[in-house]
Amino acid sequence: MAQQEIKKSWLSRYSFIFWIVIIGFIYYWSITSLSFSGLQASAGSVTKSIIHGLFHPQWNYFYDGSGEDLFTQILQTLAIAFLGIFISSILSLPFAFWAARTDRKHKIHWRSTSGKIVLVFVRAFPEIVLAIMFIKAVGPGSFAGVLALGIHSIGQLGKLFSESIETMDTGANEALQSAGGNKLDVLFLATIPNIIPSLISYTLYQFEIAVRSASILGMVGAGGIGTPLLFAIQTRDWSKVGIILVGIIVMVTLIDFISGTLRKKLS
Repeated sequence: MAQQEIKKSWLSRYSFIFWIVIIGFIYYWSITSLSFSGLQASAGSVTKSIIHGLFHPQWNYFYDGSGEDLFTQILQTLAIAFLGIFISSILSLPFAFWAARTDRKHKIHWRSTSGKIVLVFVRAFPEIVLAIMFIKAVGPGSFAGVLALGIHSIGQLGKLFSESIETMDTGANEALQSAGGNKLDVLFLATIPNIIPSLISYTLYQFEIAVRSASILGMVGAGGIGTPLLFAIQTRDWSKVGIILVGIIVMVTLIDFISGTLRKKLS
């Protein structure tokens, strides 16, 4: 018995060596599999042009009243992210209750397991892939971006919402049931009020991610600030690229700050 305990303690103490070897092998395999063909001859000049453009942005592009300026495109990007998250926050609730495991009596719960599989399938497709698919269906523009963000975020928010349902305090539910409340009473008077702070917090967090994603979706034609950014890069208008990147940085920073402040108040 003492020998078995010594053996177990030795394995638990030095098991990290095994994982270090495994991780080291994966890194070695990954690095040796890369084929590096060297830097382009124009890499130096392009890098200098990009840095010069970042420090000398085209300020007159910020707003010129044409509807194609930076300010308008940033508003469009925020609108795409907001509408996408608004749609997904509503549609993900049924999926969350489907995937949430509330019955702990059985090891395998087929209802929640099937719901989790569906949510994994939905969020397996990146937003940019969904945007390309929706562009083929509804045409290029903001509508395709809203659909791409909305559908993808259902998978992510559904997962987070279901975890919130699984870990919530069930005291209010049990009290309402003992008082004679039916399932609808428990749902609307106990469950939903209990998880609303978590749902709002997760939605705000996902909105931060959606703003970043919406900035990129325009590069494939799904509206937002990504479209003029792509055109500016293709035409090597680095001063315009600079002002667009400054706008994206400021927008993302403000959204992160506001969202983080609201989430702290909810926690």
